[in-house]
Amino acid sequence: MVRTIYKHLLGWPVTFEDIQAQDEDYYKNLKKLTDMNPDDIANMFLDFTVTEESMGVREDVPLVEGGSEKEVTGENLGEYLECNLKYRLMGRTKLQLTELLLGFFDIIPEPALVVFDANELELILCGLPTIDMQDWRENTNYSGLVSSSDAKVIDMFWDVVENDFDRELRARLLQFVTGTSGVPARGFSVLQGSDGNIKKFTIHVVDKETFAYPRSHTCFNRIDLPNYTSRQELHDKLKTAITLCSVGFSME
Repeated sequence: MVRTIYKHLLGWPVTFEDIQAQDEDYYKNLKKLTDMNPDDIANMFLDFTVTEESMGVREDVPLVEGGSEKEVTGENLGEYLECNLKYRLMGRTKLQLTELLLGFFDIIPEPALVVFDANELELILCGLPTIDMQDWRENTNYSGLVSSSDAKVIDMFWDVVENDFDRELRARLLQFVTGTSGVPARGFSVLQGSDGNIKKFTIHVVDKETFAYPRSHTCFNRIDLPNYTSRQELHDKLKTAITLCSVGFSME
């Protein structure tokens, strides 16, 4: 299931990063509006509707009452973005979500879930994956300050993952970078991005002066790994990042 489903089950708020994980292009189009001049926004002649297509038929769906008559301006842009967020992640599937939640809570009491975050809930419902470390390493790309697997920080990264991390932490690392703990049946060679295209696991090494902790880009399965010189520092910073990623820590 997509990450927003686990958030709905937990009663957690959804964010624009959840839109990005599902539809990168849609997210980018909304984000561009925030960088535009207010006058330019008005000149785009947008209104409070979205266009949906089903069986070849296009339909304008109002985001608010009378949405087709309400123009988007610099002043109400925030409201427009919030309406898009609510519709995209909740409104368009409201009936299905309602039935899913009612059925789920009919079996598992909602108060029993308060101790979990979205990542933990996925691991509980789906189980810890069996990760073939050799397959993972063989199907990883490298970029940034290093472009090969024999750099010191890369060696330390795999040493920590293989020898220090247990199955749960490896699954959390996979969640952190790809948005899910699931491994494709045919292995990491066919790992997909949010657009459905194959995007291999990628370690992008950056200067550690840029930021202190690893960051993830789940849309294209990339981790930005600071160029740590100490194995212990890499271990501590990576573990902190992947265990706190469910609250948005070090994620973009």
